Amino acid sequence: MKFIISQSELLECLKIVSRAVSGNNTLPVLGNILIKVEQGKVFFATTNLDISITTASEAEVLDEGAVTVPAKILTSYISLINSNEEIEIELIDGITLSIKTLSSKTKIKGITAEEFPNISEIDEGIILKINAKEFKEAVGDVAFAAQENASRPILSGVFFTGSGDKLALVATDSYRLSEKKIKLENSIDQVSCIVPVRSVLEAERLIGGSEFLEILVSDNQVLFQFGNTKLISRLIDGNFPDYKQIIPKSHQTTVILNQKELSLAVRRVAIFAKENNQHMKLEFLDTGTLAVFTDSTQIGEDRTEIPVKIEGNSNIIALNADYVLDLLSAMGHEDQIKIEMEGKLSPAVFKAEKSENFVHLIMPLKM
Repeated sequence: MKFIISQSELLECLKIVSRAVSGNNTLPVLGNILIKVEQGKVFFATTNLDISITTASEAEVLDEGAVTVPAKILTSYISLINSNEEIEIELIDGITLSIKTLSSKTKIKGITAEEFPNISEIDEGIILKINAKEFKEAVGDVAFAAQENASRPILSGVFFTGSGDKLALVATDSYRLSEKKIKLENSIDQVSCIVPVRSVLEAERLIGGSEFLEILVSDNQVLFQFGNTKLISRLIDGNFPDYKQIIPKSHQTTVILNQKELSLAVRRVAIFAKENNQHMKLEFLDTGTLAVFTDSTQIGEDRTEIPVKIEGNSNIIALNADYVLDLLSAMGHEDQIKIEMEGKLSPAVFKAEKSENFVHLIMPLKM
């Protein structure tokens, strides 16, 4: 194996695939990057057995071959080479990578490519074509509501469900729930799968400047593809909760208010609410005011009043301040938000003022 490649192109490929490398590996080869040269291209791959990432680059290929080398060492070394330099990479002794530039020479010992786990290809399944910007926004709106490392595996995933040209992404940890609907660039019969939240977040980070991405859903795996980069993940087995039954069908109170004003108020109250298990109250008054406050704690208390547009009855509810802050952070691009309430025992429903494509529920706390 021998090829010549620019430092900038090589470093970009290494950074892309390094996202699937885990720091706690029982198998040493899982801490390595597979480098394979064939058909005039250089292919890079990593896996932690749950997620696999591959990408490819053009290069001046002098000889084909393959090897795996430690991801952290190789990426760190290449990042310290000038970005305008050409790098000659050659495999010697079967497992040693020789790296040469005009000013430096180094050797990094690796492991044979034969020990690297096989990354299965997904050839058949349901194809979803999605605008990359809409996908990124959807992930930002729902992923935070999933519970990574949950005792119930289905709660550590994002539910993809849809038909025709409509797709919904849904996540819940049983205390809160987010649903974001987006439009597909193609039409499908039906899709229903649960993707680990980490896989969804990694896919969102890898989009880069791509305008569109394709998702291929098979029986037990999913493939995200953008340009030369692919991410393959296992799917989570099981049935996602019938979340539509949780969304209230009616409400007594509707409030429209400024997102930034609410965020500042909740941040102030959260300073004191942390002494009371993040217990925070929202009281909607028919005078056109929202009071955000917490009960007196050992370190003090706070109360902030915000002008709002209110329709319906006065209402009050207790919510987890951290959950509200997570939501407001996700809705940071919105100017005005809408809150719908049935009563203090029902979930608070948050939406964007001018869109019905996003719904977020937060379960109430005891008053």
